[in-house]
Amino acid sequence: MDDPTMAPQLTNHHLNLNVPPTMSLQSLTPPSHHISRMINSSHQQSPSRTIYSDRFIPSRSTSNFDLFNISQPSPNSPAPVDTHKDDNSGTYTALLRAALFGPDTPEKKDVSGPPLGRNIFRFKSETRRSMHSLSPFGFDDDVASGVSQSPVKAPRKVPRSPYKILDAPALQDDFYLNLVDWSSHNVLAVGLGNCVYLWNACSSKVTKLCDLGMDDSVCSVGWAQRGTHLAVGTSHGKLQVRDECFVKFFCTIWDASRCKRVRTMEGHRLRVGALAWSSCLLSSGSRDKSILQRDIRAPEDFVSKLSGHKSEVCGLKWSYDNRELASGGNDNRLFVWNQHSTQPVLKYCEHTAAVKAIAWSPHLHGLLASGGGTADRCIRFWNTTTNTHLSCMDTGSQVCNLVWSNNVNELVSTHGYSQNQIIVWRYPTMSKLATLTGHTYRVLYLAISPDGQTIVTGAGDETLRFWNVFPSPKSQNTDSEIGASSFGRTTIR
Repeated sequence: MDDPTMAPQLTNHHLNLNVPPTMSLQSLTPPSHHISRMINSSHQQSPSRTIYSDRFIPSRSTSNFDLFNISQPSPNSPAPVDTHKDDNSGTYTALLRAALFGPDTPEKKDVSGPPLGRNIFRFKSETRRSMHSLSPFGFDDDVASGVSQSPVKAPRKVPRSPYKILDAPALQDDFYLNLVDWSSHNVLAVGLGNCVYLWNACSSKVTKLCDLGMDDSVCSVGWAQRGTHLAVGTSHGKLQVRDECFVKFFCTIWDASRCKRVRTMEGHRLRVGALAWSSCLLSSGSRDKSILQRDIRAPEDFVSKLSGHKSEVCGLKWSYDNRELASGGNDNRLFVWNQHSTQPVLKYCEHTAAVKAIAWSPHLHGLLASGGGTADRCIRFWNTTTNTHLSCMDTGSQVCNLVWSNNVNELVSTHGYSQNQIIVWRYPTMSKLATLTGHTYRVLYLAISPDGQTIVTGAGDETLRFWNVFPSPKSQNTDSEIGASSFGRTTIR
């Protein structure tokens, strides 16, 4: 086969080689017999066999090169511009990049190519993220300018029904009285007619504290901030002096742990409808338009008298730092007093009805909320530090009580005419978290449990209803220790 004369005469047509007509096969290296046999052999492709290419060239148009700090393979070819792209596409792209690859992913950069000597899959330390980072809007750091990055939380669900109802016979339907209070030792005090009853929230035990007799009635109750002492404001008691019948109005202090009366203090000429404690100082407001400051350590019945209201004092609340006393009256006035003043240091006259509902914020110093009666229906907020009126919310019905939550920046209001509802508000937006109904009369009484999760409301329908409205200070899923699993309806006496 090495002799060229023995080689077969090959032509372009015979070999079926694609060569120009002007080129002869002799100018090419003659193929070997093995190659010639392969060329001339007839091959039939198997119909059941798929022929794959020996290389896979992926499309990199959708690859995220920014994740590996490299640029696109063809930086010189400009990307097509979509004239119909939405104006918010940049913000959406930033949020999507943050949701998929984390908040520290660099944005797309215009560089000529990947840096030399850098490993594409180089090690990157993991960014610590909270559970909120699973949401595209849940990062603490800003993903894009102008976009709020606060975690998106599902609205907290407030149970719409009370978990417990107590029958409270003879609970008075009087807007100007304060007949329910909850102690730091988890004992609820309720004034029913001429008696005071204590309900232990842990054991559900009911104790009769006192009976004032047929000629007197309970107008207010108030627990001391710490301890077991309860103040009771009364309507009247008869005292014979020089053959003339005089009417005296008392404020009595009881040791609830022993059901023993500690002290009785006089001074008011009419019923005592409002009480407020500040350490050892007890403030009492009366229909005689005055407020008496009583130091229970002093032998005198009262140490000072505050004058300013032109009608019955029906609301009293000390601030959390015990420096300011807020008072509301049937003269539509809201006054603020300091520890040593006998005249109000701040006067607010914006309400157009009686001001009974008063509450100090535990979250912001000097923030005071007040609510007006039927002709007013508004909740107003005041900054007593700067003496400014902050905002006003028309609730649509008589505001009877207000209380702030210690656990979250929210507050509860109870209402009378004409809807008799209970509303949970988020401050400062004053958006409604829940509207609770069930009472058939005005919801005149309100108190909050010591753990800050449960409220109790009382109305002229002679019922006390217990509601779980606020979360736990540690966990919003923790049940209250008051006994939320105890359903049913019982009586308090």
